[in-house]
Amino acid sequence: MLLQFRGTPETGVNVVVRRARFLLQKKSRRLGDVCGLFLGLLASLAPVHGEVSLPALFSTHAVLQKSDRVPIWGKGAPGEAVNVTLDAATATAQTGPDGRWKTVLDLSRSGPGPFELVVKGNNTLTVSDVMVGEVWLASGQSNMEWVIYNSTGAKEVIVQSANNAIRQFRVKQVATATQAADVIGEWKVADPATTGGFTAVGYFFAKDLQRTLNCPVGLINSSWGGTPIEAWTSLEALNRDPDLKMTTLRQLTEKSSFPEKLTEYASKFQAWSKLYQRADAATADVKTVTAPELPATLAWKPVELPTDASANLPPAGAVWLRRTFTIPPEAANIQQTLSIGRIDGFYTVYFNGEKSAEINTTTGASKPGPIYLNPKLVKAGEAVVAIRIYNPAGTPSIRAGQPLRFMGQELAGTWQSYTELSLPAPEPAALAAMPSPPEQPPQDRLINTYLYNGMIAPLMPYAIRGAIWYQGESNGGRAWQYRTAFALLIEDWRGRWEQGAFPFYFCQLANFGQKNAKPEEHAWAELRESQSLALKFPATGQAVLIDVGEADDVHWRNKIVGGERLSRIALANTYGKPMEFSGPVFESKKVEQDKIRLTFTHVEGGLKAAPLPATYQPRSTIDRTVPLVRNSPNSELEGFAICGSDKKWVWAQARIDGSAVVVWSSEIKEPTEVRYAWAMNPTCNLTNGSGLPASPFRTDDFPLTTRNAK
Repeated sequence: MLLQFRGTPETGVNVVVRRARFLLQKKSRRLGDVCGLFLGLLASLAPVHGEVSLPALFSTHAVLQKSDRVPIWGKGAPGEAVNVTLDAATATAQTGPDGRWKTVLDLSRSGPGPFELVVKGNNTLTVSDVMVGEVWLASGQSNMEWVIYNSTGAKEVIVQSANNAIRQFRVKQVATATQAADVIGEWKVADPATTGGFTAVGYFFAKDLQRTLNCPVGLINSSWGGTPIEAWTSLEALNRDPDLKMTTLRQLTEKSSFPEKLTEYASKFQAWSKLYQRADAATADVKTVTAPELPATLAWKPVELPTDASANLPPAGAVWLRRTFTIPPEAANIQQTLSIGRIDGFYTVYFNGEKSAEINTTTGASKPGPIYLNPKLVKAGEAVVAIRIYNPAGTPSIRAGQPLRFMGQELAGTWQSYTELSLPAPEPAALAAMPSPPEQPPQDRLINTYLYNGMIAPLMPYAIRGAIWYQGESNGGRAWQYRTAFALLIEDWRGRWEQGAFPFYFCQLANFGQKNAKPEEHAWAELRESQSLALKFPATGQAVLIDVGEADDVHWRNKIVGGERLSRIALANTYGKPMEFSGPVFESKKVEQDKIRLTFTHVEGGLKAAPLPATYQPRSTIDRTVPLVRNSPNSELEGFAICGSDKKWVWAQARIDGSAVVVWSSEIKEPTEVRYAWAMNPTCNLTNGSGLPASPFRTDDFPLTTRNAK
């Protein structure tokens, strides 16, 4: 007796198990019938595992690299002979004992196509509409993930985007502890129906390449917002640095042990709360309590927050805290952050009626941090924050000393409180016996190696020309360590891709945040320096974006600039096109009495002082401008600071003198060092004749603020 089934093997197994259980229960068949079921299952599975297959990257609309070494790989039955052809290129392989096979095509003489990729084994696979051209990996965090749909000029760009020679493979975001065998995704051709979802920086990079080189360009978009560089790096690479090895081990240990700790804690807490009669008891209707209007049916009392204790709050139990405030039009419909400080107890936060954060006995404890709000809930006008706090062993409140605000708007002050459950202060014995919740491990996307395992390793060894990278915001607080981590990632990817030192071009962090009234230290300036240090590696290039960012939005919208500056680097250095690809880069300094003379490389067309506007927009999506305050109003160049042996920085005067810049200040009679654009959001204007901005730099080697941040 054979059982045939459709669907996945797992589905088939379930069918067999259910059928076998039915036969045994009814006793209508002999035991041999049940055995026959399972033998039939094995027979029906065999052809499935024997069929030759390809990873997701080798699918309809794919772009393959024009190269003499293009790896093609897949699975099949052990010992199966496999033949691969595309255009005039052909190659053979044989599967190993594990059913895996790999071969290499020579596509160096192939035209652009489109072609069919044909793979023959025990079965035949035909992949249609395959192009041959230039393939680039686009990776990093949110500014690489940022799509055209949300960028400047999106409507015009999308309408005019139909181009069969530009294609993107969007890798599904997967974070995993072990290396995935394949990625999930599909190739899409640039078209008004699809282009809005392309990486904006990557698209404008590809568009420039495709127009100049007149060949197909494929983007493999493997990016994820809010992620640190260590998540994109292999375990073996991280283990080469003692500090990163220690951090990785701690993260992986915390992650693996957390479920057991949480189960144990939940059981202990339940027993403790029952023994000492400290159990929670929710009675209020959530919709009523979180409604726009303050529910008059409940006994609300004013309370000042944040605070350690208040006469209007019980010694223990559960309370609701509410606060209304006004959201300005410029903040509406954009993802904003809500900071609620340090809450004493378990809590649930509601914003405009929707649950936005929760910590309870089934989640574990969490460090204080911003809550990222759903943009759909951020509406101009009055908003309501409602927080339910349950503290079985102390006053349910918001502790002083932590920020309590919405997008910079202070929420400290008078709130309304409603006591839902009042418990007496616990006895010392109860306090001593109360179990402590385990702290949550980082989210999977933040854990070292997890994104490498899920979104980079499965791409290898797909033939690429190179990689473009935009990441660093999430590592700002550890800028000094970034110089190590960035170098490890570049070397790691190159070593594992089996293509040698392929081109690796990256975006330096754009300007963002408030402008400083005086020269100060800042972690982002230090991180930009760490990025620049990667230029010591061969085939690297840096797109400086110090002039395109937005003060109030880390996701600056004019992404065409980022893409085009990356493409200039690639066209000049990878494809040999004669063009300047970098703004001025500091080369040397010379102290000349009360002045310092600086020289630069990349001064094509001469050094220039770009005009500075009288006003600027803090956020390009909001029609609002503010005055641009000049730090050195009478200076030709802005952005320079100078110091003497006392290391006290002041804004400097600076002027162009031929191929050099001369810097001075009347406050510093014996200058020693200079810094340029050394701030999170500097005002600066040094460029070259190509209009490319100078990279931020410092001439000093003073200890940096992030040197000990691990």
